[in-house]
Amino acid sequence: MKLRIHSGLAFLLCAVLTVPCFGGAIVDRVVANVNGKVVLQSDWEQELAFEALLNARPADSFTSDERNAALDRLVDRELLREQVRPSEAAPADQVAARVTEVRKLHPTAATEEGWRTVLQQRGLTQSSLEKRLGEEIQLMKMVEARLRPSIQIDQHAVETYYHDELLPQLKQKGAPEVALPEVFGRIKDLLAEQRLNQLLSGWLASLRSASYIQTLPSTAGDQNR
Repeated sequence: MKLRIHSGLAFLLCAVLTVPCFGGAIVDRVVANVNGKVVLQSDWEQELAFEALLNARPADSFTSDERNAALDRLVDRELLREQVRPSEAAPADQVAARVTEVRKLHPTAATEEGWRTVLQQRGLTQSSLEKRLGEEIQLMKMVEARLRPSIQIDQHAVETYYHDELLPQLKQKGAPEVALPEVFGRIKDLLAEQRLNQLLSGWLASLRSASYIQTLPSTAGDQNR
């Protein structure tokens, strides 16, 4: 999704801040403004580091388009935070389960030393990962609580998917057919997830259209570290 560029507060997006890092200093630019909340270059880079970890890919492998998409997701997350700020932290067991899932994506993370290396290669720590995953869990809970009650998947929708989508896919793969009752629940869950994603996309589009969003075009994708 493209971000809208506004002329006001241009000075804010030209700000250059110096922040401490590893005993020295790095230049940290403002790369976006979302209803008065700034997104820094360091926020953008950390988002890319998380996405690299969650997708089991090197931190320096993102294309300019992928970097821009990550910045879009940062903006979207800030818009959602304005609407559904969690009142409490995510349950520790749920965060731990997500960390375990992430570790399984990295064969070298079987040992604690290997896991630390995986995190360090992306400039992350165990605590920063847990914080990020906890925020993600809570945000999605709030989003689901708002959107899922409006989702209704009837029998006709499930049957249509079964005949028009699932059976042709199985036939193409040369796999045996399965009876509708065996997969009814899974198809219903799949359609509900698809509908949830559609509602979320529509909600985000509405929030963007009603929000004040600025980005610096010159910074979008100008680094490929």
